[in-house]
Amino acid sequence: MKQFLTFVKKEFYHVFRDSKTLLMLFGLPIVQIILFGFALTNEIKDSKVLVVDYAKDAASQQIITKIDATQQFQLQHQISSHLEIEDQFRTGKINLAIVFPTNFQQDLLQQHSAQIQVIADASDPNQANALTNYVNTIVSDYQRELLPEGGMPYQIQPEIRMLYNPELKGATNFVPGVMALVLMLVCVLMTSVSIVREKELGTMEILLVSPFNPFMVIIAKAVPYFILSLVNLAVILVLSITLLEMPFNGSYLLFFAVSSLLILTALSLGLLISNSTDSQQTAMLISLMGMLIPTMLLTGFMFPIENMPLPLQIFSNIVPSKWYYLIAKSIMIKGLGFSAIWKETLILLGMTIILLFISFKKFKIRLA
Repeated sequence: MKQFLTFVKKEFYHVFRDSKTLLMLFGLPIVQIILFGFALTNEIKDSKVLVVDYAKDAASQQIITKIDATQQFQLQHQISSHLEIEDQFRTGKINLAIVFPTNFQQDLLQQHSAQIQVIADASDPNQANALTNYVNTIVSDYQRELLPEGGMPYQIQPEIRMLYNPELKGATNFVPGVMALVLMLVCVLMTSVSIVREKELGTMEILLVSPFNPFMVIIAKAVPYFILSLVNLAVILVLSITLLEMPFNGSYLLFFAVSSLLILTALSLGLLISNSTDSQQTAMLISLMGMLIPTMLLTGFMFPIENMPLPLQIFSNIVPSKWYYLIAKSIMIKGLGFSAIWKETLILLGMTIILLFISFKKFKIRLA
């Protein structure tokens, strides 16, 4: 054990004396969680809206005021003719246009029916659909306010309740995925170069001829990165809760336990890559390309896996971050316990055991 602790201390020295390693280990995750936390969002805010109000009555002005009061819209100057709308769209100055016809309020109150024209830029269909839905919601709310006066009979008003994320914040969906992305990238990247570095520096021969068990060398190299990754996780969690206002409704102990399992999975994968390559550049390239794209595309926090072709849905099951993403959402957002996540946890545990077994098998105790 004394020899083992000595090797662990040596690995800590390797980390702390290398400023580039420290920057990647602690700087990269902080930058990623802040950048992705604010940039990756399905919320639409401050979309530029142009209004053409031919009616100029109380009803149209009240609806315009409601639109201007929301965070989703940024009301631009009103124009007097709808003929200018296309030029505004063509130059990219607006995302949405709303046209109120003449006699809008009169038609609404007397005939119980009135129309407004909503024109959206469908070059981005998702944004166009979202913006038109926002407008429909605002108009429906205004229509409900008129019910006592207008006497519109037999109106069915659904009461909508959003569980777990009533404000529909994008961070609630993206933060668990970004945490999985950060842990996988950093842990795999850091450990993938550890053994390769010993080979390039020529110190692997010294380690192999030492009385220390060669397989304990692998474990000693993983321990410092495991401890530092837990510190990293704590920093990411604090930033997510305080800066990104991410809710946390579950058990912190359970969350750190499952996160530790993902870290072990990532470290095992990094050691496997490190044992299979002969240069740090190759190990870093495989780590970045092999982890970044599958984690971003096949985890489920950016693109729904259910909408993907069946082969990709099947392939996503071997991506560890997918299972961690499901676990993190269940604990952080829904506040569930181990009874709800035991299947995903067993899958991660199985992946870790398999990767560790292959890493030990791939580790060569002879250089020749």
